[in-house]
Amino acid sequence: MKAIYHYDVGPWLAERLSALATADRIQISTCPEDDDDGFARLLTDADVLLHNLKPVTEAHMAAAPRLRLIQKIGVGVNTIDLEAAKRRGIAVCNMPGSNSRAVMEMTLLLMLACLRRLPVFDARTRRGEGWGWPKEMQDTLGELAGRTVGLAGYGSVPEMLAPVLAAMGAEVIYCCRTAKSNAIGTWVDKEQLLARSDILSLHMPLTDETRHWLDRDALAAMKPGAILINTARGGLVDENALIASLSTGRLMGAGLDVFAEEPTSPGNPLLGLDRVVLAPHVAFFTLGTLERSLSIAVENIRRLRDGQDLMHRVA
Repeated sequence: MKAIYHYDVGPWLAERLSALATADRIQISTCPEDDDDGFARLLTDADVLLHNLKPVTEAHMAAAPRLRLIQKIGVGVNTIDLEAAKRRGIAVCNMPGSNSRAVMEMTLLLMLACLRRLPVFDARTRRGEGWGWPKEMQDTLGELAGRTVGLAGYGSVPEMLAPVLAAMGAEVIYCCRTAKSNAIGTWVDKEQLLARSDILSLHMPLTDETRHWLDRDALAAMKPGAILINTARGGLVDENALIASLSTGRLMGAGLDVFAEEPTSPGNPLLGLDRVVLAPHVAFFTLGTLERSLSIAVENIRRLRDGQDLMHRVA
């Protein structure tokens, strides 16, 4: 079995992939996402594609006549042409729950960094621009305790996050299709979620139904001075409308790990707003996540080789 790990791999990950491949008699080649020529060469005889973020198109599948499995390293499969995979008989699997703890912790980190304006203080300190608490920021610094945190969606990440928020003194409300019997927090509809949340955190997959779930009208309906956190998918938000809301001060801040287009353009106005905390779609990325993900990936390669049912098949 020949597999491609389509990502720029560092020494630790390269060593782990080599050890796993040797133990299970699998050939795993690695290819950075920006090496299109190298990727094209590897596709010609690949049985499995271990996919991270760069979209997998029908053209890629057409160039891979032996391809039998696209294994998402993560959960969201919106970057894979599922219909093309179905037409070609290529299985698509994901890894539900494998990165939930990492994403939960990053979500909490972004909330706290926004409330405490951490990037601004970090930059000021490095530049030697005074000490202490600037007067122009004295009305923008806050705590989680006493605030209402709204969760849009209630999957595995919110399930982990809600009890942490409650333990820190926040009121938790959430919005999803139906109330959850085991949820920590109060179920509300979208209108109430937008109107009541001091911090709104998005936890939904990107589908035709959820694209621009937070559009211009929804942003206008949010509580003035609220903070938006998005560790899910950039397409859930109308990015131009978000920029306008932040620029006018209607929203106090945002913590974003995802963007409408990735990688985002260096000219994206979000990069110039000091009320925004940014990360390059790495909420999922920890050693713990990688260990769990590699275990699932190798197990599915083994099952494919041995003719067994695949885990977490979505197409």
